[in-house]
Amino acid sequence: MESGGLKALILTSCRTLLVPIARLLLKSGVTWKEFCEVARRTFVHVATAEFGIRGRPTNVSRVAILTGMTRREVRRQRDLLESDPQPEAGYMSKASRVLSGWHQDRDFIDANSEPRALEIDAGGLSFAELARRYGGDIPPGALLKELQSGDAIERLPDGRIRATKRVFLPRQMEPAQVRLWASALLDMGTTLEHNLTRDKVNAPRFERRALSLRVDRRALPAFRQFLENEGQAFLERIDEWLTQHQAGAEDAESAIRLGAGVYHIEEIPLRGRTK
Repeated sequence: MESGGLKALILTSCRTLLVPIARLLLKSGVTWKEFCEVARRTFVHVATAEFGIRGRPTNVSRVAILTGMTRREVRRQRDLLESDPQPEAGYMSKASRVLSGWHQDRDFIDANSEPRALEIDAGGLSFAELARRYGGDIPPGALLKELQSGDAIERLPDGRIRATKRVFLPRQMEPAQVRLWASALLDMGTTLEHNLTRDKVNAPRFERRALSLRVDRRALPAFRQFLENEGQAFLERIDEWLTQHQAGAEDAESAIRLGAGVYHIEEIPLRGRTK
């Protein structure tokens, strides 16, 4: 395959693998601009750390060539990586902007600097006006439903609404679960990338799937139990093997991170979807 065709295929495949990432980000209130900033910094980090010549860090000019950024932008991203590895703040979803305005705009806070209870649409300083100022082109009704879905507002007995959160998060998630999710995707992605790009010197890493496209969905509970039992037993045997081969304290320099993972695959087709 020619390089142009391969690049197009990789980009198409990248869009596929980004689906679960985009799904999580949208559920977490992360905007595409925030993700772009993370992607920009990650490109600079990987190009710097892994694409140097003779094991040395990649210089600014080569990072700029590899990433398509200007040298000035590469230097900026490197400075940010050294000073603060966290992504830059500044971009907000429309729902978060509305909540922020509700907590900061003097027209919408009371004498105690707390967000006022607002009429939904009664003219003047109502939620509709708040949405007009901070919600961009999103209709007030749509913003109201979104904030309700994230438990960011509450309705008072008199019909007014009050903000209960300052930042909009569509889904609440445990930090430990998020870190585990990131680690699992990194491990799986690293294995796949190794197998795709390895040379003949490096052995392939084990990666297999058992999959059927026509399983009776009524068998799903039985499959879950089967996988729980068999997968756990398999992982326990791996754990025993890894324990037997752990490096001692005197061999710490030869120690590597090693293991395997088992995961459940499930996709229910969407039927009767309207355009």
